[in-house]
Amino acid sequence: MKNYLSILLVIVLCSCSSDKDWTYLFNGEDLEGWHIYLKGKENFNGWYVSEGVLVFDPSKRTDATNADLVTDQQFENFELELEWMISEKGNSGVFWGVIEDEQYSNTYSTGPEIQVLDDNWSEYVDERGDIQRAGSIFNLMAPSEVVSKPAGEWNHFVLHIDHNLNEGFVIFNGVETLRFPVNGPDWESMIANSGFKDWPNFGMAKKGHIALQDHGGQVAFRNIKVRELK
Repeated sequence: MKNYLSILLVIVLCSCSSDKDWTYLFNGEDLEGWHIYLKGKENFNGWYVSEGVLVFDPSKRTDATNADLVTDQQFENFELELEWMISEKGNSGVFWGVIEDEQYSNTYSTGPEIQVLDDNWSEYVDERGDIQRAGSIFNLMAPSEVVSKPAGEWNHFVLHIDHNLNEGFVIFNGVETLRFPVNGPDWESMIANSGFKDWPNFGMAKKGHIALQDHGGQVAFRNIKVRELK
């Protein structure tokens, strides 16, 4: 019954917005609209496009530095929809509210992360727990249930962030697996009780970049689109 209701929720959300409300962040042809965090567009360092799919492959890096991919544009109240496919024992993530500034060395210094992971990587999940499982808010909130598909198969995320209503949620493969505040005392309490408690400005930006993580393993994304909320 819960899965059925979650699917209905997706249908309702889709019916409330027309296609014209959505903007594709990835055009399926090149990396227009994206750059590498703090490094610009000169070297995408392992990110490339193949047959309409955005891929990160560490074997194609041209240097050893981290290469998280971030949107040129910033977003505040939005809904992000995308598909992802991870390699065996792969790890990546989708970030929002990323502040791009030299004082922060990485996207994860300021941006909360929805985890992308091969959930069949038992050594990782057993050691770190559900709070780092696919679909978690990394180290902040575990997903309500496990709905990920295996490595090599496409998964689907809808990430909803609304600072006006103080509402965030994730629909993962048709199931609402997370619902959370995005600002204020409850959100700040989540951070204060996590490993991010001493990280200045972590999770504090209402407006910021969306980012896709280079975590050293192969990962692919497609159908990346966003709609800004009123």
